[in-house]
Amino acid sequence: MSSAFLGMPPFPQAARRALADTQLRRNLAGATRTIRDKRAEVVRELPDWEELREAGRALKERTLRHLDHYLLQLEERVTAAGGQVHWARDAAEANRIVTRLVQETGEHEVVKVKSMTTQEIGLNEALGSAGITAYETDLAELIVQLGEDLPSHILVPAIHRNRAEIRDLFRREMAEAGEVGDEPAELAEAARRHLRRKFLRAKVGISGANFLVAETGTAVVVESEGNGRMCLTLPETLISVVGIEKVVPTWQDLEVYLQLLPRSSTGERMNPYTSTWTGIEDGDGPRSFHLVLLDAGRSDTLADPIGRQALNCIRCSACLNVCPVYERTGGHAYGSVYPGPIGAVLSPQLRGTGGAVDRSLPFASTLCGACYEVCPVKIDIPEVLVHLRARVVEETGERRRTPSPEALAMRAARWVFSSPARLAAAQRVAALGGRAVGSRGRVGRLPGPLAGWTDARDAPAPARESFRQWWKRTHR
Repeated sequence: MSSAFLGMPPFPQAARRALADTQLRRNLAGATRTIRDKRAEVVRELPDWEELREAGRALKERTLRHLDHYLLQLEERVTAAGGQVHWARDAAEANRIVTRLVQETGEHEVVKVKSMTTQEIGLNEALGSAGITAYETDLAELIVQLGEDLPSHILVPAIHRNRAEIRDLFRREMAEAGEVGDEPAELAEAARRHLRRKFLRAKVGISGANFLVAETGTAVVVESEGNGRMCLTLPETLISVVGIEKVVPTWQDLEVYLQLLPRSSTGERMNPYTSTWTGIEDGDGPRSFHLVLLDAGRSDTLADPIGRQALNCIRCSACLNVCPVYERTGGHAYGSVYPGPIGAVLSPQLRGTGGAVDRSLPFASTLCGACYEVCPVKIDIPEVLVHLRARVVEETGERRRTPSPEALAMRAARWVFSSPARLAAAQRVAALGGRAVGSRGRVGRLPGPLAGWTDARDAPAPARESFRQWWKRTHR
């Protein structure tokens, strides 16, 4: 895990702090609403959208069932095309491989394509400790890097900042910016001037990949700005760090994902820039290509019959844009480079549930199901969340000597609901209590230890008469 996220508090504490930031909530609400509306519009254009989703899911699941075969085929094709394949068991090994490859070139600077995988392993920090400077070239990633910030969204890492904040950051951190205004075109031009010299002098580029085609050994990056293509074509050495789950069997399989991904991520019919490369070619692009295939918990996740579906994720971020929890807390509260609903299931599986942050993530959801409805590869995130919650309860229950207050409350509820007489008595008591603490049919704040439950919600006051009482009174 990236060291930038070390020391983050569990989700409940981090979310409470985020909820108090009204500017953050305004920024998130406006941005996610815009992306959400654009996605809905372009999805409605396709009469076979549900069939595409099912095809995407089926292709992913078939690939994961035979992942060993496709990975070996990929290695064979990449090697035949002049590239080199390196296998990394974990983040530390991947960082050592990439650092060594950069050092062998004699360079001390690299330019980077936006990559969730390199953020996951903390590559920038590892390179920095070896005296190598990594420059992010995606506009949003550049904003995060200049502000010494953390990404808070899969697609738009700087979604938590508004234009005025970005303008002030550019004026402070970029000499080329001058007195730049807060119009998007001005900000983009300032970033372009800042990055141009770095592109032209860089000898090493580092990327991830959205897909790896086993049939041809081809790596694929889709993006919206063109900065990625500069990193992929200008440097003499290209190093791509990619999770093993990004493999697709054939070139034809890309057709499905290149329809699903842009619509679900940016709300576009196709990505403005789709770059593909297969090994090396004399006189065209980098002279050497290295593919680092990363496990880092993916094999363990693959062994989980329910949780493995999280590996279907194509990093579109559609689930973040519809999640009511994410919209109110932002991505930093999740303590991982993978925020939102997908992060709540993917991070605990890749990192394990031994830490307080990862134990809290499966509970960072309302289970409303909106994430499943928009997922382009039909990951049943609510099912995985419940599965992981059960795992956390089992793990922590074995170490707990005394029952938690929640467990005691559930036991009491079971005792009440198992007897009609006890349930009727409880309803009468609740009706009396509701009159005492309710106002206009609502319970605004409960007393004592129950106050935490009503801090963020109003509950309807218990009915003065239960259904059973009404039935008995009206149907004697």
